[in-house]
Amino acid sequence: MNSLYLWLNIGSISVPLLFSFHPRLKFYKKWKSLFLGILVMMAVFIPWDIVFTENSFWGFNPDYLTGYYLLGLPIEEWMFFICIPYACLFTHYALLELSSKFRFGVLTTNIIIVSLLTVLIITLWYNYDRWYTLTCFVYALLMLGIVQSYRKDLLRNFFATYLVILIPFFLVNGILTGSGIDEQVVWYNNDENLSLRMLTIPVEDTIYNLGMLLTVYVVMEALEKRSGRKKIT
Repeated sequence: MNSLYLWLNIGSISVPLLFSFHPRLKFYKKWKSLFLGILVMMAVFIPWDIVFTENSFWGFNPDYLTGYYLLGLPIEEWMFFICIPYACLFTHYALLELSSKFRFGVLTTNIIIVSLLTVLIITLWYNYDRWYTLTCFVYALLMLGIVQSYRKDLLRNFFATYLVILIPFFLVNGILTGSGIDEQVVWYNNDENLSLRMLTIPVEDTIYNLGMLLTVYVVMEALEKRSGRKKIT
């Protein structure tokens, strides 16, 4: 079991990587913008991860790791920030390719935004002293605010596909947090989060994942739009 985290990463990316070359999807054509988006995201999330690991806000069970580390993080954790966004953004664009109407209406999107912002702000008001809750929710608020101000249309697609993406998220993250295995692969200090779990998954993880994917998605769309303008000119 000392390579479980590695195999979860490989399993997450294997099918999306294979189908990236499907003649209808052609996701490989978005690789440049995708990996640049991932780099931008990692510039934020890797330092965050290092600091939280060093302060024992979360950590990793060596029984499920290969034993290779970089900057204090297991190599599997670095892979996580590549494999999971790849799989999730592939799913997003594949769903849009299969159905261009796979999106929420403007009213529904506005309701989701207002509801989400309200929940995040109220939760922060009473739990600002919990580091995971604080950083996770503040970052999500920041990203939602930026997208809401400059590319609100992106949220219509993103929220719709995110509901689908949550299905494999619960499967993979559930295993990482202890579902179906003897111990957790990734453990959390409950003093720094809300101590609310969906099965074994801290509720903050859904917001963490949202902020991570939204970062990659926004960068991708900006680069794809810029590339499209260059082709036209």
